[in-house]
Amino acid sequence: MPKTNTSLDGMRVAILAMDGVENTELTEPRKALEQAGAKTTVFSPKRGNIQSLKHMEKAEPIEVDATLEQADPENFDAVLLPGGE
Repeated sequence: MPKTNTSLDGMRVAILAMDGVENTELTEPRKALEQAGAKTTVFSPKRGNIQSLKHMEKAEPIEVDATLEQADPENFDAVLLPGGE
């Protein structure tokens, strides 16, 4: 069976998240995308950090790269919508 190309080199992925996002539903897919060569950007309605959760308990804050107002769909190839509470 031929090997498939799993490289995402050069792909730009917007991650849309806010307070209450399940930590692993954002961090694990983000890590996998970046390991495959994609560049990710976290967008949120607010600046600074968003509060992630681990099973309804506070987990680590996640740094926001830009606000939703700054998002330009023309600059991205894909969108990741992680789940939350």
